[in-house]
Amino acid sequence: MTPDLAIVLALLAAAVTMFALGRPRGDVVGLLMLVALPASGVIEMSEALAGFSDPTVILMALLFVVGEALVRTGVARRAGDWLAERAGSSEARLVAMLMAIVTTTGSFMSSTGVVALFIPVVTRIAHRSAIAAGRLFMPLSIAALVSGMMTLVATPPNLMVHAELVRNGHQGFGFFAFTPFGVPILAMAIVYVLCVRRWLGRPRDQVPPSEVAGRRHIDQWIEEYALAGRDFRLRVRPGSSLAGKALRALDLRAREGIHVLAIERAERFGRRLINPTADTVLAGGDVLLLDVFEPDTDLQELTRRFDLEPLPLADGYLADRRQDIGMAELIIPDQSTLVGKTLEQARFRSVHDLAVIGLKRGSRPRLERLSRIPLQVGDTLLVVGTWRAIRKLAGTHRDFVVASLPAELDEAAPAGSRALPAMATLALMVGLMASGVVPNVLAALVACLLLGLFRCIDTASAYRSIHWQTLLLIVGMLPFALALQRTGGIDLATGFLLELTGDASPRLVLAALFATTTLLGLFISNTATAILMAPIALSVASGLDASPYPFAMTVALASSAAFMTPVSSPVNLLVVGPGGYTFMDFVRIGVPLAVLTGVACVLLVPWLLPP
Repeated sequence: MTPDLAIVLALLAAAVTMFALGRPRGDVVGLLMLVALPASGVIEMSEALAGFSDPTVILMALLFVVGEALVRTGVARRAGDWLAERAGSSEARLVAMLMAIVTTTGSFMSSTGVVALFIPVVTRIAHRSAIAAGRLFMPLSIAALVSGMMTLVATPPNLMVHAELVRNGHQGFGFFAFTPFGVPILAMAIVYVLCVRRWLGRPRDQVPPSEVAGRRHIDQWIEEYALAGRDFRLRVRPGSSLAGKALRALDLRAREGIHVLAIERAERFGRRLINPTADTVLAGGDVLLLDVFEPDTDLQELTRRFDLEPLPLADGYLADRRQDIGMAELIIPDQSTLVGKTLEQARFRSVHDLAVIGLKRGSRPRLERLSRIPLQVGDTLLVVGTWRAIRKLAGTHRDFVVASLPAELDEAAPAGSRALPAMATLALMVGLMASGVVPNVLAALVACLLLGLFRCIDTASAYRSIHWQTLLLIVGMLPFALALQRTGGIDLATGFLLELTGDASPRLVLAALFATTTLLGLFISNTATAILMAPIALSVASGLDASPYPFAMTVALASSAAFMTPVSSPVNLLVVGPGGYTFMDFVRIGVPLAVLTGVACVLLVPWLLPP
């Protein structure tokens, strides 16, 4: 062993130890390695920093943006609602369908992102169905990990192995090269989870009421404040006298007893929801979402006078716009400057972008015109507005205290009306990647630009969506592959594996490679595992004078089989709290599943990708 190899192995051991201890964070470990490896003299600083320009790293950052767009447009929430409706009262059907949907969704975005996306969905399903959360969150994490075995872009380890193939002069994997392995492994995982779910939590009839109690729902407020039947949806016809006029001039609130809660306006790529202000100018074709709070308002006469077209509404107050519009309850404290003022005098709507549609003094709602009632200490206001305005209430306010935010806040999609363009853009990206017409990173970049053009995501949200910790971890670990290759570490590991397996069949070599990868994944992240094992797999294939693809595929699949401990993948860590799991829960459920996955890989890989 050369001194340089000893230094690299010592640094690698230090990185593995820090990963296992969880201190410092993974991205900090990556940055430490970026400093330590060039300082050792094994590689140059420019080589250590090359990961920042690696197309695979850039592709991962772009995929985080695509995943965030799917969240903001409510695509995953709609999938969850559809799931709850189709599963009915059968817990087994619910688990199977949940795993299938999560795996399908995770095939086109990061597995970590899909778990974060589905946590509120699964929480909602657990509350609605009175099922212990532990019986759903472990299947969620397993399905997200299996999704990494479906497509090239589903998880960073696949991209790392693909990049290693390309660096070694091979063609690399196609977009759907993983699917023939992922589908049967998913079927096996679903059957396995259905057999072991009794160890994941109490069944539905044993869940105590405290576990299914959640925050208040909008429907409860509708009943408490007598809002039913007060909402209307009217289109401004092109010849309407309202067209071309500002809301300030119309003063519909004072003259007609009407709140204009929101305006739907047609655009080139769909309809945009406008939060109205006094200066908003109405246009022909605008759809007005109204709250008619004055009982004596004659809506038929109003529509005739202003040439408005009534439109149908879903059952329930603003039920068909709750992805865009929400509610909250506020309490007036004793130090509030609102005390003694009416809502008109306080200009509440203009200041907070929220309309007050309900007021309770004591336990009973006031049904008269609210804008003329002087506010008192202890009054409870029910406000309605965009979810963006509702979220702003989370800060500290002198004039009111946020008494309650609705459960629907966790599920709101800020760009819910853009779901169709988001799905079309996703389909285009997958098509470009699958066809190979353009490089994968270019396909993802085109998708991100289109998502911005279609207003599925804004620039600030796009930057916030990028998981910089994951990217820095990858960039920091990438130089190890070069350092191990330059110092002979790859050849040493290859020789050890070949000596261990001797003249055994290729299946046994693949089994040893799978076991080594999964065992290394017990201590470090699956992404770092793939970075370290991919060059070893290709070297083993070269030593056996065999095709590199079965060996590379085995490493990729083994990297995604990170079921055994909570620290094996961020996917597992995300569900520990919501599911109430312990370390041994993952060992008890994950180890047998990892073994079954290894057996499936050893049987399938040589058959579908002959060595």
